[in-house]
Amino acid sequence: MINDPIADMLTRIRNALLAGHATVAIPHSKMKVAIAKILVDEGYVEEMAVSGEAPFEAITIKLKYWGKRRERRPVISNLQRVSKPGRRIYVGKDEIPWVLSGMGIAILTTPQGVMTGQQARRQGLGGEVLCYIW
Repeated sequence: MINDPIADMLTRIRNALLAGHATVAIPHSKMKVAIAKILVDEGYVEEMAVSGEAPFEAITIKLKYWGKRRERRPVISNLQRVSKPGRRIYVGKDEIPWVLSGMGIAILTTPQGVMTGQQARRQGLGGEVLCYIW
């Protein structure tokens, strides 16, 4: 049993990047699919796909690297979980954090769905800060 599935997803991605894997498989949930779509839209991963049948669905994420074969580096430098099950972090529309002065993204869950901090700022929404990615 996993107490924090989003932290588990981020840890799986972090470990796969450190090991140099091409893809990573993550158990399916709607929240994880929304986060994976944001990662694809922002250019941090190449693509994502949902595979399998209803109770055993999985999200397969194709990781993105830059550089030549020997000097290959992951596009994602770090992933940090912010709001945890024991301590939820909520922000208003004026308090949405900038990650590395705009070089990274904050992922929020808002009443309109899961979105980046920049999208939430544009729409004038606050919400729960899920994670930072840079």
